[in-house]
Amino acid sequence: MTYYHQQVQFLHKNLYPKEHLLTQVIRSKKFIDDNFEKNLSIDDLAGEAFLSKFHFTRLFKQYYGKTPYQYLTEVRIIKAKELLAAGHTVTETCYMLGFNSLSSFSALFKKLGGSPPNEYQRKKARLNK
Repeated sequence: MTYYHQQVQFLHKNLYPKEHLLTQVIRSKKFIDDNFEKNLSIDDLAGEAFLSKFHFTRLFKQYYGKTPYQYLTEVRIIKAKELLAAGHTVTETCYMLGFNSLSSFSALFKKLGGSPPNEYQRKKARLNK
């Protein structure tokens, strides 16, 4: 059981006792984990949970502490770090993860990762030598 899953179970037990809602939100999180490289919209994610997009977003944030989009972005950046460390180019990584723009990917990577993707890749390459 992951840390996130433990926290969700705790919140569910103490704050949100509707079992079917928890199941649907967990299902949508797993959908994000399995399909992060696709162009996912909030409508896709809410549809996976069989909820309205507004109710789904509110529940997801209550359970996980972030919006579905924030979580999707976090998953993509973690995967981007793995791909860059494995030797993929920044451009390849960008498009493999479902981003539509290299500049927006680079800016987001820098914001969440602390450095631009090409600099991150150079640092990892030096550490591996």
